Order: sequence, then structure tokens, then C-alpha cells
Amino acid sequence: MHFMILLLLGWGLWGLLTLILWIWALVDIIKSRFNSDTTKIIWIVVVILLPLLGSILYLIIGRSQRVSS
Repeated sequence: MHFMILLLLGWGLWGLLTLILWIWALVDIIKSRFNSDTTKIIWIVVVILLPLLGSILYLIIGRSQRVSS
């Protein structure tokens, strides 16, 4: 019984962290400037359709594509 409670808490924490990362990535994309609007739209679509993987890819690849203001 205790194992099931710990398992559910673990998945809940994992889900919460994924949600926070997803929201952070979307807000960062929306607030940032890119070379083209197409790049921005593509990143938004990728992050929305693939929440965890898209957010991680944006952190690794997408942030370097931003234009410094």
C-alpha cells in the first residue's frame, strides 16, 4: 500500500515538473525574438505537440536560435 502511494506521488511530481517545463518553454518562445516568425511558430507547434520532448529540444537547440535584443 505504501509503495502505491509513493508511486503515485512520484508520477504526480514528474507530471508537475513536466508541466512547469512546458509552460516555461512556451512563455520563453513567445517572449523571445527569432530570425523569422516561421521559426517561432515551428517551435511553438513542436512544444505544444510534444510537451516533454519539445521542451527539452527547445532548451538544447531553440534557445541558441534566438536573436539577442
